[in-house]
Order: sequence, then C-alpha cells, then structure tokens
Amino acid sequence: MRVIEAVPGHEVLELNYPLVAEFLQRFLREELGWRGFHKAVVASSGGVDSALTVALAARALGPENVYTIFMPHAISRPESREHAELVAQTFGVHYEVVDITAMVEGYAQQVPGLSARRKGNVMARARTIVGFDKSEEYGALHLGTGNKTERLFGYYTWHDVADTGPINPLGDLYKTQVWGLAEHLGVPEVVRGKPPTADLEVGQTDESDLGIAYRRADVILEHYLKGYPDAYIVRMGYSEAEVERVKRLVNRTHWKRHLPAVAVVSTTAIHEFYLRPLDFRLG
Repeated sequence: MRVIEAVPGHEVLELNYPLVAEFLQRFLREELGWRGFHKAVVASSGGVDSALTVALAARALGPENVYTIFMPHAISRPESREHAELVAQTFGVHYEVVDITAMVEGYAQQVPGLSARRKGNVMARARTIVGFDKSEEYGALHLGTGNKTERLFGYYTWHDVADTGPINPLGDLYKTQVWGLAEHLGVPEVVRGKPPTADLEVGQTDESDLGIAYRRADVILEHYLKGYPDAYIVRMGYSEAEVERVKRLVNRTHWKRHLPAVAVVSTTAIHEFYLRPLDFRLG
C-alpha cells in the first residue's frame, strides 16, 4: 500500500478571489431578488467580516442600496467605530450609529450578578433587534456576516446579528479566505490587519477565546472535514493538542448549525416531510 506523505497545507485554502467575488455578488443579487428585495442592511462592527459583507453588497446592489448600522455599547473599543465609519466611506454606503447601551443596561439593572459573558450575549441579541428593525425601516433585507470558521466552532451568540441574516455570503469562507477576499476587494488594511474580536467584553479577542490561531485552525478544519486522519494532520506540522482542540470545538456545537429540533407528530412536519425550501421562488 502506497503511503501518502504529508506536505505543508497552507495552500489548500487558496481561492480564485476575482471569481469568488463575482459569484458572491451574483448570489446576493439573486437571493435578494427572489425574496423581493433590492436593498440590504449590514450590522457593521468595524471588523473584517462585516466589512467584506459591505464590500460585496455595495458591488452587488449598488452602494446607494446598502445601509450599514454601527451599534456600540459603552465598552466598545473606539477603533471599532472609527473602522466601521471608514468601511462605509470606502465603499460609499449609508452609515448610521445606534447606541445600544441603554437597551442593554436597562436589562442589566434588573438582573443582579449579570456576568460579562452574559451581558455580551445580551449585547449581541440587542443588535439583532436593531438590525431587523432597520431592515423594516428601509425595506431591506438583513445580511448575515458569520464566516465558516466561526460557524464550525459555534463561536457566536446563537441568534445574534451575524447568525440570523436570511442570506449570508460568507458562510462557506474560512476566516483565512475572508482575509484574502477582503484584501482583493479593497477593505482597508487597518481593518484586515487587527486582531479579530467580537468586542463584547473588555480585552477580548477571538483567538484567545478559541485557544488557537485562525490560520492554523482553518487548515486543520479543512483536512478534518475531508476525512484526513489526525496523524496526517500532525505530520503537516500541527500539534495533537491543536487537532484535538479543533475537533472538540466542531463536534460539541453541531446543534448551533441547525434549526430547532421539532418533535414530529404528523406527516406534514416542516423540514421533515414538507421539504420545499425553495417554494418562495415559485410564486
């Protein structure tokens, strides 16, 4: 039996970024159009994921049809606002600020002992409320901004503003690929180059929470999902601890990537027997 030698795997994530950009722009136009929309709302955090979503939406729909909403809390980093505004200026889209501090603190005052992590989840879901309300105001559709790495790791607040958009152009792009496409589309380097953070807790960064760097995690993920054995991935230069960390994050969060589990008591259960996910296109 021939033994397959392990080789460095960083190139496995390379994409034809001009082609991917064109595809995702068409995806946005078609998916919005099938739903009867031609405008989009993007919750802009000042980070690279929302910035890339803005860039794609501006090219797909025209910048005049894209509304970016920056929703700070009192603990938000000043550079987050600066970068959200910079992204809006770069791509010529609408920009506004809705401060969620009063919303969050109004709840926090009624809940003694609310931890920083719980308050962060409240902040994330408060932004969901604003995002969907602004979609109603502008006759637009709210876009999701979560990338593939975060989705696989379950690294997001369930039903938060990045998770709940009915259309998500980034959901099959690893974080490494988000950076690559963002560079291709001209997202400012100051946004692409900073450490990723959900900005929900003071001093928090994504990679410190995850316990592994995105660029290393993405290569492990790609090989793990394609069925390569652990030993093969380790021979590529990744530690057993890193491989196990990635596998554990993926395997314990499957539930977050699915609709709620529904008890089936009929022969017309939605998504069990009634399987017409694209029926809205038939009208």
